[in-house]
Formats: sequence, structure tokens, C-alpha cells
Amino acid sequence: MANYKIPSLTTDIFIFDDNLDFILIKRKNEPYKDCWALPGGFVEYGETVETAAIREAKEETSIDVTLKDLVNVYSKPDRDPRGHTVTIVYTAKGDISEKKADSDASDIAIFSLEKLDEINIAFDHEKIINDCLKTVKKSI
Repeated sequence: MANYKIPSLTTDIFIFDDNLDFILIKRKNEPYKDCWALPGGFVEYGETVETAAIREAKEETSIDVTLKDLVNVYSKPDRDPRGHTVTIVYTAKGDISEKKADSDASDIAIFSLEKLDEINIAFDHEKIINDCLKTVKKSI
């Protein structure tokens, strides 16, 4: 049997409220330490992507979420400096007032689209956030 290099699988979660404000976490670790990012992380072996999204949201934000929509799959090989990473992104609802930085997050905050130009955003998350907002607006 051939030996194949396999990309890592991750999930990111766009947790939003009725005003289209959303949660970002400040990364505690490299890469992109101290930059803002969507909550998310690696899918564990034997875990569904949906379960991983819910788990990662809870671990990083302390928020219990309900997944709403599958936004897209992001698979550009150079999107993560750690190596080829494929990310599946969901929108989710949860009580964002319950937010509390946890796990890999050094801080957590609520943002609006207008504030994105004022912060350093990790990875390709600015594009993903814009895609999430388009998805949410379609479903309203």
C-alpha cells in the first residue's frame, strides 16, 4: 500500500447573534499568536466534523452552540503555516453573552463587520468571516 501525505482536518465556527455581531478569539499560541480568529480546531480521530465544531466552540468560548449552516470548505494548501489544512466552516447560534476565553484563547470579544479593518486577523479568516456573513444574510 502506498504511503500518502494526508492534510489535517479542522473546523471553524462563526457564532453570531440576531444583530449579526459575532465572536472572535485572540489566539494564545503560534501561529498567529495574539491575532483574532474564529473559534475552531482540529477534528479528533473518530469524531464527526459537526461534533468537533460544537466541542471546539465550547472549549474556546464556553458557549453551547447549535450549528445552523455549512458555509464552505477551505482547502488552499498554504492557508496554514503548520501545513496543508482543510477547514470545514459552520455558522452557529449561541448565547454570546456567555462568552469566556478558554483553552487556546487568550481573549474573546464580540465584533461587527465594520470593526474587522481595525484588528489583526489570523489565517484566511477575514475571507471566511465575509463568506459566513453572506450565508447568514441569505437565511434571514
